Amino acid sequence: MSQTYDYLVLGGGSAGCALASRLSEDPNTSVAVIEAGKRGDNWIVNVPSALVMTIPTGINSRNLDTTPQSGLHGRLGYQPRGKVLGGSSAINAMVYIRGHKTDYDHWASLGNKGWSYDDVLPYFKKSEHNETIHDEYHGQDGPLWVSNLRTDNPAHQIYLEAARQAGYRVNHDFNGAEQEGLGVYQVTQQGGERCSAARAYIHPWMGKRNNLNVELEALVRRVLFEGKRAIGVEIVQGGVTRILKARREVILSAGAFHSPQLLMLSGVGDAATLQQFGIPVVHHLPGVGKNLQDHPDFIFGYKTKCLDFGGFSVPGAVKMLRDVGRYRRERRGAFTSNFAECGGFLKTSPDLAAPDLQLHFAIALVEDHARKLRLGHGYSCHVCVLRPKSRGEVSLYNVDASSAPKINPNFLAEESDVQTLVAGYKMTKALLDAPAFDAVRGEDVFTAHVRTDDDIVNVLRERSDTVYHPVGSCKMGIDEMSVVDPQLRIHGLEGIRIVDASIMPTLIGGNTNAPAIMIAEKAADMIKNGA
Repeated sequence: MSQTYDYLVLGGGSAGCALASRLSEDPNTSVAVIEAGKRGDNWIVNVPSALVMTIPTGINSRNLDTTPQSGLHGRLGYQPRGKVLGGSSAINAMVYIRGHKTDYDHWASLGNKGWSYDDVLPYFKKSEHNETIHDEYHGQDGPLWVSNLRTDNPAHQIYLEAARQAGYRVNHDFNGAEQEGLGVYQVTQQGGERCSAARAYIHPWMGKRNNLNVELEALVRRVLFEGKRAIGVEIVQGGVTRILKARREVILSAGAFHSPQLLMLSGVGDAATLQQFGIPVVHHLPGVGKNLQDHPDFIFGYKTKCLDFGGFSVPGAVKMLRDVGRYRRERRGAFTSNFAECGGFLKTSPDLAAPDLQLHFAIALVEDHARKLRLGHGYSCHVCVLRPKSRGEVSLYNVDASSAPKINPNFLAEESDVQTLVAGYKMTKALLDAPAFDAVRGEDVFTAHVRTDDDIVNVLRERSDTVYHPVGSCKMGIDEMSVVDPQLRIHGLEGIRIVDASIMPTLIGGNTNAPAIMIAEKAADMIKNGA
């Protein structure tokens, strides 16, 4: 069986959904999205607080492990990735952050013309439908809804007062003129429900655009080439192997782990490595899988008796029943929570051009990615290094496309990353020790024993892991280790691009969902304009 489309989009995640939707706006252009997961248009995705069921359990998620991390005392890291239409935007904490303007100016300075902040801001605005902030930094007409939280949780005021007491400025818009400061996050929600990339860009058009085909529960085995030109893909769906062909382009949007894996399985990567696995070499491209970057993250945790924070107790269960009714009536209250409700950006030195730390304040006690549960109630605070110097790699375990790739983020390999996180530990502890928390603060679960800088380093290595922002493994650039050019075309090949977070040359200062969608918006315009 063979079908032919103008464009094949491999992966229905954040970037893939946005790209396919924009390309299929032209009724004369046919687009197929190939997604390994299901449609995912159900309450587990739509009810924001149901994310507590996704990341730890594997519902709608690939639960991937890293290799043993020497910088984390040899522990395996945990890497959940969305396996559902919408990708990780269907399982994430919905925090809407773009990164700092200097991030994109830095990309442009590396030779990526057209990727400065002034170049990408219009695409952030094009994607955005901001319910509350109407100014020159925000859009109101895009498909991705961005809203204030509807939890009405008094914990927000505790957090903001603690910020003031600790000497940190309060910021009401991290995506505006200035990023630095602490505050309450805006989220990708519409009317108290999750607005995933699928809900924003694909669900409205499924069955309505005859030129848009969404292939679900379909595994891409490899990209097919004639010489140096990509002509299609081989997929397995329902146990049946099929060939889909592309008249114009094959576009990888499988993310920072699976885009490089698929390229290598298709014969594109370091030739010597491919030959070790018996993969015929289509094109030697040594940068494939290299340059992996992620935000190393440490979490403080405290117990509390305050029922405004999540947890397990008889009084908490009674409150939850009331919250169910409120959610059904108003789409407000605890069930609209993204858990990481507050946070912000801090500088370890006032001389820095941009914040180098990000905080996520969670209204629940989080341990081991919520895979370990405790009785009672609590709260947590993440602190992560925004621009780590450590670089990792994505490679292969085998030639089976259904297997996980080999993931090595190389966390805390560089001493500068450790020292930045030590400073972040101290700054976050000052926030959590502020008097505003006195009325709710209970037992310090993870760091009560920490006294010295050596203690801090040890606990960081014992407990740090990802905050779910892998990027960079197929980086954009013009040097010999770049995989795509500034138009996102793969160097040395024809008819194939990559459009997802893997193309980021350096990690941005913030959550990566909104930037991935921006990349797709910009890529769609480049493709339409013949770039």
